[in-house]
Amino acid sequence: MTPIILIPARLKATRLPDKPLADIHGVPMIVHVWRRAMEAKAGPVAVAAAEPEIAWAVEQAGGKAVLTDPDLPSGSDRVAAALEELDPHGLYDVVVNLQGDLPTLDPAMVKACLEPLADPKVDIATLAAPIQEGRETVDPNVVKVAMGLHAGQHIGRALYFSRLPVPGGAGPHYHHIGIYAYRRAALTRFVALPVGVLERRERLEQLRALENGLRIDVALVDTVPFGVDTPADLERARRLLAPSPT
Repeated sequence: MTPIILIPARLKATRLPDKPLADIHGVPMIVHVWRRAMEAKAGPVAVAAAEPEIAWAVEQAGGKAVLTDPDLPSGSDRVAAALEELDPHGLYDVVVNLQGDLPTLDPAMVKACLEPLADPKVDIATLAAPIQEGRETVDPNVVKVAMGLHAGQHIGRALYFSRLPVPGGAGPHYHHIGIYAYRRAALTRFVALPVGVLERRERLEQLRALENGLRIDVALVDTVPFGVDTPADLERARRLLAPSPT
């Protein structure tokens, strides 16, 4: 595998406007995420920016950014467009779509997301963590992935994703983590597909892939990375990333 990591970013977040540029100890949030991705040492990293302000912030920090059409409908579309511009000759055969709102991300998660692609039958890889708190099982904002894992297994095949507590019956539930590693051909196919019936019902883009026969495998990790969606989340990120007192 020859991976590249792309971070889609746009300014039009509803709950936290201009989120990628939110200041965290003098550094824009998107730069924190870019640094975490670089620390993974899994491949080159670039930001797929919807606006010039994001690209400028990344480039000022020494990073690579590419401007994409601000009207693209999703982060996946933004990643696919950036990939074609950055690598028109197809040097990179795997692309990691890393969310731009994970400033405290453990870099090891990037490499963990690539593990399922060791199986050539897997089209898309992603992550999940066991749900420890019962309230998360019934929280519609926590996306669950249904997969049959035997004791000792840490990679399984995704059978369904839902905002409901799937599967039923006794046993563990898994919190899906929205980091994806696509084989390049799978990403190209995915963004060309129409919105799926289940995708529209659940408001989960990954169901489009399952509806159309793409195989998604999931690697288990211990914890869910902290994502920034609200002003309160931003304050928490600032506390978590506060410089150590000297």
